[in-house]
Amino acid sequence: MKRRDFINSMGAGIATPILLNGIGLSIMPRSSLSSFINSDNDRVLVLIQLIGGNDGLNTIVPIDQYAGLAAVRPNIVLPQKELLSISDKVGLHPSLANIHSLYQEGKMGIVQAVGYPNQNRSHFRSTDIWTTASPADQVWSSGWLGRYFENSHAAYPEGYPNDTFPDPFAITMGSIVTETCQGTATNFSLAVEDPFSLIELTDSQAGSEQEDEPYYDELNFLKQTISQTNAYSRTIFDAAEKGGSRATYPDTRLARQFKNVATLISGGLRTKVYLVSIGGFDTHADQVVESNIMTGEHAELLNTLSEAVKAFQTDLQQLGLEERVLGVTFSEFGRRIRSNDSLGTDHGTAAPLMLFGSCVNSQILGENPEIDKEVDKKAGVPMQFDFRDVYGSILTDWFEVPAEDVRNILQHDYEHLPVIGSCSVTTPVDNFSLEPVSSKVFPNPFKEMTTIDFHSDGERVHLTIFDAVGSRIKVLVDQTLPAGQHQINFDARPLAAGSYFYRLQIGRRVTTKSMLKL
Repeated sequence: MKRRDFINSMGAGIATPILLNGIGLSIMPRSSLSSFINSDNDRVLVLIQLIGGNDGLNTIVPIDQYAGLAAVRPNIVLPQKELLSISDKVGLHPSLANIHSLYQEGKMGIVQAVGYPNQNRSHFRSTDIWTTASPADQVWSSGWLGRYFENSHAAYPEGYPNDTFPDPFAITMGSIVTETCQGTATNFSLAVEDPFSLIELTDSQAGSEQEDEPYYDELNFLKQTISQTNAYSRTIFDAAEKGGSRATYPDTRLARQFKNVATLISGGLRTKVYLVSIGGFDTHADQVVESNIMTGEHAELLNTLSEAVKAFQTDLQQLGLEERVLGVTFSEFGRRIRSNDSLGTDHGTAAPLMLFGSCVNSQILGENPEIDKEVDKKAGVPMQFDFRDVYGSILTDWFEVPAEDVRNILQHDYEHLPVIGSCSVTTPVDNFSLEPVSSKVFPNPFKEMTTIDFHSDGERVHLTIFDAVGSRIKVLVDQTLPAGQHQINFDARPLAAGSYFYRLQIGRRVTTKSMLKL
């Protein structure tokens, strides 16, 4: 019997890890691709998963669209005077006071309206898309960071851990490994609840000794995996014992995860990726308390996030580690623009993404979404930036992966975004303009046809039409246009009346605008 057939016969499947004493354990992949991880790069990525679909409009609030927000979210909109301003157009939820202070210190950045074309509003499928970096119409079994690790360690697990790579490649702080680190046949992440309470697995000597005996390869492989897991467990425990924390953390599960991450990094563990998570963001009802809109489930979640991130950044600073660590939030989707009648919001489309650390570009990348008072009740915030562009930029500038290899990992011709700035970066960012694309659509509203007008300096232009739920309707332009003013006609006669959006990308500058067909 082949090894994979054996694992499938056990009910584990390709993407399902075996969990033993909190350590994620599964069959490791083989790869024939070349190695490009820079072993001298000691940088760490901490992914912060906001499980359930975070309401971006209640997190990063478009102040210049406040009248529209008040019209379409009358039962949950925050009082404008209570918002924590970070620019004349953008404010933060009052519960994000600690994150607000990080922005003022130059340690927090925002990427507006991050998503993907043809948004899927299922929690499970959209999470799959975010963790694998697949197109919405394809199902991939490997995670984007799993491919990053796999491409560099073709022989894994044979010969691991070793003197060069003695530590786990990734750790999920919890009981289930992250699919982000799933390789072709296994996961490169270990699941650890408490690094101080790891129990060594029994390494039985029983097994098939003859190659012609049943399950010879499989049983011996499991013995090898248990031995390797024990070795990693001892390494994690040793780092926890050597490390320490100098900051005061709140008593929340998320904060404890962050504290454990800081402890392991300070203890010398050379793990590249950590994942921490907080659930509860599926706020269909009671997102706010009717008698006090600044309170409620979402406010509590944002406060928990804000306090934990601030404590972690303070800890890293006091430990002298802050230039080594980058934190990035992600959630499977945003919420709809309109609130519902249950003091909540339903599944939507794009949402802002936050980055933390002393090496981030402390900026707001992108424009505020337009909030039209007549917006369709199913409409979500339209995508400005593809999440794979953020991933690609992190791989390029944080982990120093060559751009060509990044494209192979993501299977996406990503656009570099200047999310890393104050520390040394691989890709120059001085030629990246933060100025929005100037465009207009007329007439708007319209009945049958309308025209999108914009100026190009001779760059490549992508102009795409999306419907209210984020499905791609039509690509109007995907080519380099000559310098000058352009008018592109959009024939909407085959389409139903309702809300639509166009996404215009000229070079690396992006804008999204709403349109209404009567």
